[in-house]
Amino acid sequence: MQTIYLITTGGTIEKEYSEQLGMVLNHESKVGEDLKRLRLPDCDVRIIPLMNKDSLDMTPKDRASLIAELEKLLPLNCPVVITHGTDTMVDSGVLIEQSLRALQVPVILTGAMKPLGFDRSDGLQNLTESLLAARLLGPGVFIVIHGRVIPAGHARKDRKRGTFVRIDSDAEMEEIRG
Repeated sequence: MQTIYLITTGGTIEKEYSEQLGMVLNHESKVGEDLKRLRLPDCDVRIIPLMNKDSLDMTPKDRASLIAELEKLLPLNCPVVITHGTDTMVDSGVLIEQSLRALQVPVILTGAMKPLGFDRSDGLQNLTESLLAARLLGPGVFIVIHGRVIPAGHARKDRKRGTFVRIDSDAEMEEIRG
C-alpha cells in the first residue's frame, strides 16, 4: 500500500459558488469528497487541510507554514501532493525547491482553472494525474497539470492558453509575458 500525503491550501480547485454573495469563494476543503470518486485500491491518500485561500491572498507566513508542514512529512519518505491556486503556484514551488534541497520524494503542486464540481472543471483530472505522478516521479518539486509534468523552476502559467508551459530560456519567458 502506497501512502501519499495531500496538503490542501485552497485555490480555484477548492472554490465553491456562494449564492448569497454571487461569487466563488474558498470556504472549506472539499477535495476529500472528490477523492472518493477515484478508484485507488492500493493507495492511501492522507489529507492534511493546511489552509483554504486563493493563492493571490497567500502571505509569506502562509508559505512558511507550508514549508513547515513539508518538513514534518518528509521524514516519512512518502510522496506529497499539494493543491494550490494557479496564480502563485510556481512561486510556492520555487520556494519549496530553495528551502528543501535534499528531497528524497516527489513534491507535486496541482490546481485547476475551474473549480471542482463546475462544468468542464479540470480539477479532478489534475488531481488524478498528480496522484499518479507522485507514485512514478523521482525526488524533486513539480507542477502537474493538464497532462504535463514540469519542474517547478521551469514552469510558467500561460494565461492566454489557460495552462502551464515549460520555460527553458529568457526568450521563452518574454514570449509568455507578452
